[in-house]
Amino acid sequence: MGSLLIGLLLVLVPKTSECLQLTVHSDEVSTVTLSTSLPLDQCSVCEFKDQVVGNCIASLKIKPSENVTVHLNCTEPHKAISVLIESRIECTKTDCTPERGNVPASFLSGFKRKFVWELSAPAQTALAVNFPEYGLKKVAEGETCDDGYRYIVVMKGSDAKLQSQPYCRNGSANVTLPNQATLTLLVSQQEELPLSLFTVMPQPPQKRITVPGQSVKVTPDPDTRVIFNRKLVGSDCTVCVGEGPSQSCAAEQTLSEPLTTTVEFSCSKPQDVFSVEVNRDLDCSKDCNYNTIHPESSIFRDFNRTFTWDMKVVPSMAFQLDFPTPGMRQIPSSDHCPDKHTYTILMYARAGAVSLGTFCRNGTISQMQVLYKGRVTLEVPRDTDLISSDFKYSKTSGSASVVVDATLPRGQTNTDFFSASDIPSDSVMKWNFVVPPMHNFTIQFFPYTPPKCQSKEVKVTYQQQNKAPIEKALTDEQPANYQGDFSLSLTNCDAVRKAGVAGFSLSYRVSVFRSGYPYRCTVDLQNFQGLSLQIENTNPTSFCELRMDSVVQEKIVVPAGSKVDLSFLDCPSDELLLTATQTIECQSLSSCSVNGILLTIPSLDFCLPTPLRQFKWDLRVPEQGSVELSSPQGNLHQSVPGQECDGSVSLLVSDTDGSNIGRFCYRSNQGTIQKVQIFSNVTISAKADGTKDLSQQQGSIFNISFRSEITEMLIYTVSPLVSTPVLLATPNWPGAMKSDSTISWIVTIPEEYSAELLFINVSQPRCDRSHTRVAIQEMGSSKEESFREDDRFDNKYDIQSSFYLNMSNCEPEHGTFAALSKISLQKKTRKLLSIILAVVGALLAVMVIILAVVCVVVRKKKRLINRSSIYIPKGPVSLPGDASFSKSRGENDSPVYASIDDTMVYGHLLAQDGHTDRGPGNFNGHQVGTYRTFTGPMETSIKESGCELDSGQGPEKDAYRPFLAPSETFIPPRPRTPLDAVDSMGWDRRMVDNELYTFKNPGDPNPIRLSAAEPLPPPEPEDNSWSESDEAEPHYDMPDM
Repeated sequence: MGSLLIGLLLVLVPKTSECLQLTVHSDEVSTVTLSTSLPLDQCSVCEFKDQVVGNCIASLKIKPSENVTVHLNCTEPHKAISVLIESRIECTKTDCTPERGNVPASFLSGFKRKFVWELSAPAQTALAVNFPEYGLKKVAEGETCDDGYRYIVVMKGSDAKLQSQPYCRNGSANVTLPNQATLTLLVSQQEELPLSLFTVMPQPPQKRITVPGQSVKVTPDPDTRVIFNRKLVGSDCTVCVGEGPSQSCAAEQTLSEPLTTTVEFSCSKPQDVFSVEVNRDLDCSKDCNYNTIHPESSIFRDFNRTFTWDMKVVPSMAFQLDFPTPGMRQIPSSDHCPDKHTYTILMYARAGAVSLGTFCRNGTISQMQVLYKGRVTLEVPRDTDLISSDFKYSKTSGSASVVVDATLPRGQTNTDFFSASDIPSDSVMKWNFVVPPMHNFTIQFFPYTPPKCQSKEVKVTYQQQNKAPIEKALTDEQPANYQGDFSLSLTNCDAVRKAGVAGFSLSYRVSVFRSGYPYRCTVDLQNFQGLSLQIENTNPTSFCELRMDSVVQEKIVVPAGSKVDLSFLDCPSDELLLTATQTIECQSLSSCSVNGILLTIPSLDFCLPTPLRQFKWDLRVPEQGSVELSSPQGNLHQSVPGQECDGSVSLLVSDTDGSNIGRFCYRSNQGTIQKVQIFSNVTISAKADGTKDLSQQQGSIFNISFRSEITEMLIYTVSPLVSTPVLLATPNWPGAMKSDSTISWIVTIPEEYSAELLFINVSQPRCDRSHTRVAIQEMGSSKEESFREDDRFDNKYDIQSSFYLNMSNCEPEHGTFAALSKISLQKKTRKLLSIILAVVGALLAVMVIILAVVCVVVRKKKRLINRSSIYIPKGPVSLPGDASFSKSRGENDSPVYASIDDTMVYGHLLAQDGHTDRGPGNFNGHQVGTYRTFTGPMETSIKESGCELDSGQGPEKDAYRPFLAPSETFIPPRPRTPLDAVDSMGWDRRMVDNELYTFKNPGDPNPIRLSAAEPLPPPEPEDNSWSESDEAEPHYDMPDM
């Protein structure tokens, strides 16, 4: 059936408590039919497309290469629904496609299943169907098979009618079918199917005689004779060879030449009258290049067949037969083999032919040595498919007797052996036995008839390596509870041989059983709800023996709630695997714990000889529900390449169909997964690293909660770390994500950070149906970035806030879908704020520069203004604007000038122009009260140190303090203005238009009034207003006005 079905997904349907949803993937050669015999109102099969339930019918057929999701709308679907899987195997003359009948493990376990294979091949080509792990045996029509496996073969018989033959397992390995046949397998609901059921190989055409007068051409091989012998007494049927006048007919015919010969029978059913013998000579007296020997399978299947091989070496040597694995089993000569393939070995001694025994396949005898000359015979009855069983034939030396080599099986077994039917006098027959380690053996003779010895006695000799041989008589007690390999030699006496007296023969039994004392343990699970145990031996080559309640088991399974006695013999602790499984089922969301369930590993205080290496939880999700997983210790970490779990305990989460979701663990301050939500039933496996005992694990491992159903099959809630990038992997990474499945990540990003999403590795399939899809969407935004398997996409995305990452797979035609992405956090740059701050900073810098320039200019102007009004007398100084001069114009009794003579203002110009006879520098007199010629310096008292402010004395009233000459103080000069600006008319523009072109003559009073106040009469000068200083004041002569 090839791969048969690629997969099966079982999920609970959120519609009703009586539905089961199946997603079935059929391969290219198989058809799957789901059907029910109940009325539609009780049970139906509904196709499910686009989240909508379609038409509901009693039978739904899923064609090859289809992927269909169905609803089984039944109260008990596993009992009401039958599953039929039909497949074709087509063969040529050389090979078959597919060549195996395979099914996935645990396929549709729990349903009534029927597998049908239609086998076809060219005409006259037979098909050999081989069952490698077990054979088939014919059973009666009404007979049942104990193991739940029942095969039915349907083919055309000799009368062209269809014939049906049922089979059970544990019989012949091969079944030969005609070129058109049907093979059916019925499996019970509880049985688990092996991965490979059988193989199919085409065989050469069969030579059949079914109609009188029909001829067949036969070509014998070299050194081979084909003998037709009439066995039915009283029949007149003959066999004819040759054609035309040279044809001869007789009751027996032999074809010995390697030529093509025409054979014809005179009766309608010659297979009831004749037998066919194929004899071949294998002479090793000269050369011996025969290698393997096997019977010819194409010779007359509907006849009784006998295949004989005559073997011969030189008299001083022996020939050796090596039997196919596992070996041959000796039986009494009167018995028949279960597979109807019976072997007989003869030895030709001087006294005549001696039978060395009758054998069947699948036994303990691996090799036999025969002296000088012998014959091997294989008898196969009519209508029996020939099992090709090759054996090797070679010559050997050094043996003086018949030698049989046997390898005894492990465990407790009993194997019977038989000597030759008539051991010649003084002859020896020897058996070499290989006993498994840690096993004991015991020899037991069956009743026998002792020979009549003329001399000597029959003796039995036991020989073990490095030990002296032990001789015993037939009547002695034979070895018991011995260990190690040994040989048994049976030597006959000089027996009396008479006609009608049977010769001496002996049969005996070799019993093998384990040595040592087992370790015993009683396990009681009655106080552990839903807990079961499984113990298996991981080393198939070891001699570990497991028993439960005294029954040997390949694997011990202790059911939940039971109490059993276990024993372990020669089982090293490190070769045993102890697995505990606990089932947690939630029938409905209303009955399950709201706060969740903490998964803890119970302390198994048993006497078990090995630590608990693995613990599994089977979580059964209710209808319209899901399961939520989280860690009670913090966030979870998913193991991916480069970021593997390095803790003591890791958790493997798997889906119901066995597909892995991922491996998780807890890593302190390194976990990023807050929770995982899964749509279907889940298996969680905790596995210990090294030799750690999980039963000693402290604290809770997982926190599970049963929640309402989710829209996706799998949802991760992720909170990335600032310090370390987080890797997001699709389920079963680096393997393929399951077909037609979906997954979503909810990624939370802190406000002050942005995220960089980088797709490290993305593999895309070629989709047969639907498309793969990857979508990125920020929370609160309708904008979405997405791409399919046939789109080009960016490997890198910059995301400014929390977002969703969704992925879905298609039904691939070939290739797989898998993705690994990385999320890195980084501080947001805040570009707008940076621009605003830069602009504000620039404006502030410009304002500071302007303010600095303004301050410099203002300060300079103030300096200039202050310098123009500086007055430095000999006496106390009063500066303009001094705070000590606080009187207003109305309060000030200082003189008001009615006019200022031009010579006082432009005197320096007049001096330069020659209007005064004193020359420049003579206009330096002081004015007091009225303008008059300065007659000399006034006496005043000032300090030598120069001008010094007297903070306690204001300016003197009615006293005029002369300024320095304008030419010596200001450049350029400007008209004098009143010292007090109170009630002033301000500055007159006309005074600065042109200092030389005012409309007045030199010496005329200035007609312009600079103050709105009426001028007062000039004050009278006071005597001694100036005092003489120690140093004479320079004398300035005031020109006459």
